[in-house]
Formats: sequence, C-alpha cells, structure tokens
Amino acid sequence: MMIPLALLGTLVLNGCASSPGPQVRGSGQCQASALGWAVGQPANEANMRRLSRESGAGLVNPIGPGTITTKDLRTDRLRVFIDKQDVITAVRCE
Repeated sequence: MMIPLALLGTLVLNGCASSPGPQVRGSGQCQASALGWAVGQPANEANMRRLSRESGAGLVNPIGPGTITTKDLRTDRLRVFIDKQDVITAVRCE
C-alpha cells in the first residue's frame, strides 16, 4: 500500500504540532534577583522547574559547557549556566 506523499507530509506535520507549548503564569518577564540559591545546586528537573516558577520567565534556557549562545537579549528568558558535573554555576535573565 502506497501512501500519497502529500498525505504523508500532513501526517508528519500534525504529529509535530500536537504538543502544547509551555504555560506561563504572570507577565513572562524574567526576574533573577532571588535565584542565588540555585548556584552550586544540581541542574536536575526539580531545580529547573523551581527556577522557572520563581523567575517568572517564559523561557528557561540551560547552557552547558561549550554551548554557543547568541548575544540577543530577551526579557522573558532565564539562562541557567551548568558545568561538566551538572552543577548550576550562574543564572541570569538575558
């Protein structure tokens, strides 16, 4: 049985679009002033979720060693810098 190429493309695209994006409460503006507790902590799921919740950011961007970042600034993004041992070294709104 051959599936027409147009139908196959539609099925693939529908599969990609089925998951919802992140839910953001509040303004989505990042505030890092109270996040100092995270430095030195493991970059596990619980800590990343807490950072997301406490920062108010619409986007949490983990940055590992050797990760290349852009210079663009976004007021809704929290960058979490992580070392080779999976420990948080810095958190910044940028």
